[in-house]
Amino acid sequence: MKLTLHIWRQRDRGDRGRFVTYRLDDVSPHMSFLEMLDVLNEQLVGRGEEPVAFDHDCREGICGACGVVINGLPHGGFPGTTTCQLHMRHFQDGDEITVEPWRSKAFPVIKDLVVDRSALDRIAQAGGFISVRTGSAPEANSVPGPKEAADLAMDAAECIGCGACVAACPNGAAMLFTAAKISHLGLLPQGQPERERRARNMVSAMQREGFGACTNYRECEAACPKRISINFIARMNRDFLKASLLHGRERGGKRQAR
Repeated sequence: MKLTLHIWRQRDRGDRGRFVTYRLDDVSPHMSFLEMLDVLNEQLVGRGEEPVAFDHDCREGICGACGVVINGLPHGGFPGTTTCQLHMRHFQDGDEITVEPWRSKAFPVIKDLVVDRSALDRIAQAGGFISVRTGSAPEANSVPGPKEAADLAMDAAECIGCGACVAACPNGAAMLFTAAKISHLGLLPQGQPERERRARNMVSAMQREGFGACTNYRECEAACPKRISINFIARMNRDFLKASLLHGRERGGKRQAR
């Protein structure tokens, strides 16, 4: 296949950036999208030009590192598909493809298609833990719980933190990511001791990072490569409201005690 690529090039955070056009004449339909970028970079290096910087790691749809916006859609817009799982057979000979990084204030561009997604790490660090002893893993049946809750927790735990939900949201919200991280622990018996504090701390961290608010566009759900439901956002909102009320009562009780 012959393709025309319009790729965002940006030297660093201070650079304004621009689209640069490249042409590839022999793209195999069996290549993944990242393999196609590899071919482009080999040609650029061979010509003494700077290769296109892009994130990647596992190339198996697991790590969430490979996210870019393809023709205006995160990961290319195919349901349940990360960029590394997108194959060139989905494109036609002669297509023009626009490739750009995630667009969000909370995801500043580092270089070309690489953005700083450490804001998501800080949200997870604010409450993504449970109070258990370190050491060997406990026996699976030692803490009984309903199967429905366990299945729902596993659905939430599928989130790979790629940031597609943020890139797709018109408000740049990270609520689907945050809700998944809160819910997959809050649904299990092991996660109950920190449930309210976890919701309050992680939502507060999300707000500090400058992400937008959810207005139910559902673009996040459509773009998520793991098809995580926005129902988790409703669950997060309930936990956060409860946590805020409890926190307010605790603070009021402390003031009275003084």
